[in-house]
Amino acid sequence: MRSFLSPEPNVRITNAFARPFDNAVATARTCYSAKGIVTEDDVSGPPGLDAAGRAEKASARDRLAQDIYKAGHHTTLQHAHFQFALSNVSRHFIWSFLHSHPFYNSEQVSQRYVAVKPGSYAVPPLPPDALAVYHDTVAAQNEAYAALTASLTPRVEREYFARFPARGRHPETWRKDIRKKAQESARYVLPVATFAYLYHTVSGLTLLRYYRTSGQFDTPLEQTIVLEKMVRELLAREPAYRAILEEPIPPEETIEYRTFHATLPLNGERARFLREFDDDLGGRLSKLVDWPGRNEETLARSVREIFGLSRARMGDEEAIALALDPSRNTWLGETLNSTTHTKLSRALFHAHYTFRKRLSHTADSQNQRHRMTPGSRPILAAHFSGEPDFLTPAVIEAEPEALGAYRAIMERSWEGIAKLRKLGVDDEMALYLLPNGAAVRFTESSDLLNLRHKMAMRLCYNAQEEIWRASLEETRQIAEVNPLIGRYLLPPCTLRKMAKSYPICPEGKRFCGERVWTFSLDRYARVI
Repeated sequence: MRSFLSPEPNVRITNAFARPFDNAVATARTCYSAKGIVTEDDVSGPPGLDAAGRAEKASARDRLAQDIYKAGHHTTLQHAHFQFALSNVSRHFIWSFLHSHPFYNSEQVSQRYVAVKPGSYAVPPLPPDALAVYHDTVAAQNEAYAALTASLTPRVEREYFARFPARGRHPETWRKDIRKKAQESARYVLPVATFAYLYHTVSGLTLLRYYRTSGQFDTPLEQTIVLEKMVRELLAREPAYRAILEEPIPPEETIEYRTFHATLPLNGERARFLREFDDDLGGRLSKLVDWPGRNEETLARSVREIFGLSRARMGDEEAIALALDPSRNTWLGETLNSTTHTKLSRALFHAHYTFRKRLSHTADSQNQRHRMTPGSRPILAAHFSGEPDFLTPAVIEAEPEALGAYRAIMERSWEGIAKLRKLGVDDEMALYLLPNGAAVRFTESSDLLNLRHKMAMRLCYNAQEEIWRASLEETRQIAEVNPLIGRYLLPPCTLRKMAKSYPICPEGKRFCGERVWTFSLDRYARVI
């Protein structure tokens, strides 16, 4: 198998259930046990059992595991979890594969707050002439990142001290914070090949699914390398998983591969698609395109059902306020976000909204972490027309000199990709040169319960500026079609004020500097 020319992905299990496979079978047997809870010792035998007895127990365990696996009874495999430490993996792989589903937990190094060092990027297997183009392009991107961080710092400093006038009396104290704000926007020019390191925790079931689907778009080689190492770690710790481990589906046998190659469009067709999509957005980052016509009525009715009340006793507006107004539903003012577990808040599941979105690769990497507001993201190569296609942070837009440098490095990035393609490099490898600012277009849907939480997190002025802008657009559009609902889609500080939870700003020393809880939506504006 081919491998990358950069340092290999480092993969290791750092935490796991002690006897995960025995546990999976024990949980299955417990469902039909008249004697109570079945333990791992019941499955594999007590400590004193001889080798023959253990072998017999293991054989019976594996037969049952295979039987319930083939029947599709997979919840037993969700109990055992495995925490992996991963390093030398690309941001592109994380976006396309690790974070493209809801069944995981991840904590990764942030490009917003941690400066990216030169040389920290994935290098695909390329011939010498293409390799030189690849390294030259990444070097230019890294140089532009450093230069933009420096050139944006004066503007960021002015914006920062406008928010925090008192801090301007001791500017040296805040230089580090200001530089982080500058590099937050400068990182848009870095390649998606940039390395990250992270903790990533999944159940045994999710790990099996990872392995089975590891050959799919967009980063199949990197996925295959990482997943083989993850499974190797799993089997070294618990060989019994071999009994149900299915091999990866060959890429050419997947419906995505067959359809993509059967309908492979020319760049002109891709460009037409992109124009149609963007024209439909009408200049927005996110456009509300679908919602049930009776969202508010359904929400109000479901609230009344919870309490057994008639419409005469509780009208629609009062019912919606009971569910969404934090001064009444005080669960909404809590830090723990227990709404999925409370009877009243679960009424919010019934209202739904669908958006078409155009975000940068880096903003969508933040956006997709809201796993319960799922999106149908594209095969990225299917949207590649060959023309520069990117988003620009507000602070760069506000600085003409920085904007010129930004556009120049974006042109340079697409030129590098074009050179690789002319040298015969396939899109899988060439698109590792896409910058973080590259556009990603997709459709996203959510129920109100999970969308409300997302808005609370991303309307905060500390949220990444681009995802903040998209969330503000979404909130305003919902308020237009469902005003009784939209009035309660608010940032955390405003919700906490309404709930009488103190301090009003939950960010502590990370306070954004604005009294956002006093603002109406039409006053929301920011550059950094």
